[in-house]
This record gives sequence, C-alpha cells and structure tokens, in this order.
Amino acid sequence: MGHELHEIEPVFDRHSRILILGSFPSVKSREAGFFYHHPQNRFWRTLAAVTGQETPGSIPEKKEFLLRNRIALWDVIASCEIQGSSDSSIRDVVPNDLSRILEAAQIRQIYTNGGTAYKLYQKYLYPVTGCTAIRLPSTSPANAASSLEALIEQWKVIRELLGD
Repeated sequence: MGHELHEIEPVFDRHSRILILGSFPSVKSREAGFFYHHPQNRFWRTLAAVTGQETPGSIPEKKEFLLRNRIALWDVIASCEIQGSSDSSIRDVVPNDLSRILEAAQIRQIYTNGGTAYKLYQKYLYPVTGCTAIRLPSTSPANAASSLEALIEQWKVIRELLGD
C-alpha cells in the first residue's frame, strides 16, 4: 500500500459541457500519464461508439477527441493510499478541487465512471459543488459483468448533452 499522488492534469476547456470523473488512475494510467491507459479498459471504445467516431489511439488524439466532443475528464481523488489499481483498497482520500473546471466551463452534468467514483464524489465533492452526479457503469476490466455492448447502451445518456 503506497501513498499515490494524482499527477494527470484534467482535460477540459470553456466549451466542455459534461464532466466525467473516475476514482483514481490505474497503475498503467499513472505510468503513461493519461486516463484509462490500460488496454483492457473500455472507456475509449465506449465513448467512440456513443459519439459515432473512431476510437482515439494516442494521448494527443484522446485529448482532441474529448475537447471536440465537449467532454471534460478528471478523477475524484487528488491523492490516496492505494494498493496497485484496486479501488477497494483506497484509503486516506484527498479529493480534487473541481472549481477550476466548473468555473471555466458550463458543465451541464457530472457523470462518474463506476460505483467507487460515485461514492467518493458523493462523500467528498457533492457537499462542495452541490452538483448532482449520475453514476454510469464502470468501463474497467474489473467490471466483467458488463459487456462492451451493455456499456455503450448505458453510456448513451451522455449524448444528448454534448450538442448545443
């Protein structure tokens, strides 16, 4: 169990309309310095299918994809004790400050990627932001109960908020 610091900057600009929050980056994501970098994580494939676009490959392509689709992306946790990538091992949470995103962009809805992110958001950030979050099923490979097709179907709710 080690104390880990979240060092990946959030992706957003003034055009962002939705904010998707994970819990804390996986080991692979921390090594790569970008979100959802584990090859088995279905985040990028899910978003690509929901938006009807190609799955972005490189980190610059992923950033461009998010901004083009008005999606802000970050995590609930700024630092914590964590064993590897295990959400269930998370302890001693210090939450991220969402104010720089919420002040810069007109976020219409906050979504969480999975139950852990939702619980942590409710505990640490909802009292600060007052913004309701909607829990989406986790795209993590640990969520074996959901097929890619089921994830795409459930994540389609974000589509209506991406336009103007």
